[in-house]
Amino acid sequence: MNILTLNTHSWLEKHPLEKLQQLAAQIIREDYAIIALQEVNQRIDSSLAISPQNFHPTKEQLPIHEDNFAHLLVQRLKEQGHDYHWSWTYNHIGYDLYHEGVALLSKQPIQPTALVVSAEKDPNDYRTRVALIGQTKVGKKSITAVSCHYSWWTEVGGFADEWSKTEAALQNLSSPLIIMGDFNNPASAKYTGYELVLNSPLLLQDSFLAAKEKRGEHTVEKAIDGWGENQEKLRIDFIFTSQEMAISSYQVVFDGKYTPIVSDHFGVAVTIQ
Repeated sequence: MNILTLNTHSWLEKHPLEKLQQLAAQIIREDYAIIALQEVNQRIDSSLAISPQNFHPTKEQLPIHEDNFAHLLVQRLKEQGHDYHWSWTYNHIGYDLYHEGVALLSKQPIQPTALVVSAEKDPNDYRTRVALIGQTKVGKKSITAVSCHYSWWTEVGGFADEWSKTEAALQNLSSPLIIMGDFNNPASAKYTGYELVLNSPLLLQDSFLAAKEKRGEHTVEKAIDGWGENQEKLRIDFIFTSQEMAISSYQVVFDGKYTPIVSDHFGVAVTIQ
């Protein structure tokens, strides 16, 4: 199966509808079974969507608006003959204009849970972080997929606490795990957050390290939102999986080489046997 994660930057990008179509075209081309998206926005003041198709709400679901980026993406895919089930959960207000959240798309129905992982719970505070946990299937095999957008290690009550809450929520699940998203903690032994994930009792593997074939590595190559002083190539977007999963390939996508740039982050796609 092919899976994808991307921090979309959605409506903050120039020509966002063109980039949404480019994202849809790549999804169709590679036929991803599961997709995790971050910075999936909708304007606070936009109209409510009427019965969004194939949408699976969480227990305390914030209403979906007509301009919800994932909602429009699923519509665009449907128009081209590709059905996806999806879920979205709200994290916090972004740029004073948007409900910002994370989304999961799957070829099969999703049973979603919104997990508040941050100490902060006020959506007016950017430090409020909510992971989206989705129980779904690929073929007949049950999978637990997570879309997440974590805080930096340096934040008070930041990544370490958020990861601890994630572990607690997932540790007793029997289905294999795929945890995807923007971790805001670079892949390097000098960064404690990355080491914390690799040494987790969840027994995860970094798909980049596990893959038999690799194309590309880094997902950020310049200063971006949240990394305003950055001058390095960083790998902060990850797909971590249970160790029993065999990763045949890892690819950086939407990097301007084989696929167009659609966000301030590149995406990551992996193939699991």
